Amino acid sequence: MIYDAFEMQSDLARQTRAWGRVLHDAVSPWVGYGEPANWWSAGARMMMRAGLTFARPPYGIETVTVGNREVPVAEEPVLSTPFGTLLRFRKDLQTEQPKVLVVAPLSGHFATLLRGTVRTLLPDHDVYITDWHNARDVPLDAGRFGFDDYVDHLVQFLETMGEGSHVVAVCQPAVQTLVAAAVMAQTRNAAAPRSMTLMAGPVDCRINPTGVNKLATSKPIEWFEKNLIATVPGRHKGAGRRVYPGFMQVSAFMSMNPKRHVQGHADLFWHMVNGETDKADAIESFYDEYFAVLDLAAEFYLETVKTVFQDYTLAKNELTYRGGELDMRAVRRTALMTVEGERDDICAVGQTMAAHDLCTSLPPHMRTHHLQAGVGHYGVFAGRRWDTQIYPQVRNFIQSHT
Repeated sequence: MIYDAFEMQSDLARQTRAWGRVLHDAVSPWVGYGEPANWWSAGARMMMRAGLTFARPPYGIETVTVGNREVPVAEEPVLSTPFGTLLRFRKDLQTEQPKVLVVAPLSGHFATLLRGTVRTLLPDHDVYITDWHNARDVPLDAGRFGFDDYVDHLVQFLETMGEGSHVVAVCQPAVQTLVAAAVMAQTRNAAAPRSMTLMAGPVDCRINPTGVNKLATSKPIEWFEKNLIATVPGRHKGAGRRVYPGFMQVSAFMSMNPKRHVQGHADLFWHMVNGETDKADAIESFYDEYFAVLDLAAEFYLETVKTVFQDYTLAKNELTYRGGELDMRAVRRTALMTVEGERDDICAVGQTMAAHDLCTSLPPHMRTHHLQAGVGHYGVFAGRRWDTQIYPQVRNFIQSHT
């Protein structure tokens, strides 16, 4: 019923966008002749933004500056499964660069949320990304996708990339990346990464619990399954698949700071009215990405909540993988860097650094930690301080273990 109700809202939003387009076309010739026309035009554009989208936005990275020249960038699918694609941002360079797998979160948004992270990494690295698919578009006969399946994908992607690769995991998949490194270490997999950089990830949620962590422990897992899991309607390719809908995840994010989003849309309206195109475009670009959502397979969501946020099995080094025991102390040859933001209210200070307490077999010269002052969650992997203060340290860490 949750998804059916949302589909009705989506249909209404589609009609609102259509009427907004009609109104905008009608008043656009009069824009610039007076405030009423500007108001109507801005209002029409706001109507055209009604609702969410379920299509992956483009990465939009066409060139990158390497040294003193602009180099074309082409997106190259290297390996695809029903649930995700290993996507390479190929550059025509003669010089070999360190291969880096950017592991994107499965938390209601597409991997394009990390385009800024990728863009910053590209001049110095051969960059790949886990381009996850929308679960509502994956047919039922493709099977399940749970916690271990996510780990399997990382192992398979790293094997495809070959020996000597590095991993940069952002937010939630810091957990699965750490698990994949341990799996590959225990099985003596030659493609085990040379380094892993875990950024703002919930390795141990017992440390400085945030509002997100407290919500996860306030209800039994049965409550999450009953109230947050829906079935994909018949109009989609994944009809019948049980999912945690992306629109619910985005609604939860917005509810954490509703005043900010209300103000953001008010600012957008007035920037349009006043003809402040650059400011309006910046806000529109942000919300184009923010309102592009994907559904998570129910088993992955529920297993992650139970394992990471309720039972803390990774933090206790009691995690199992495919029914077998897994010991984080097996990680001996994959260097570890953790990065946290001082003002992160989603993944608090100390939660990612806890990875060092698990990987005790690593010698000191293969471990490092960086706490970035003055940034929240998104500032860890995007924005000015990521570009100028965090990334140089990540780059040097990768280079020192290449």
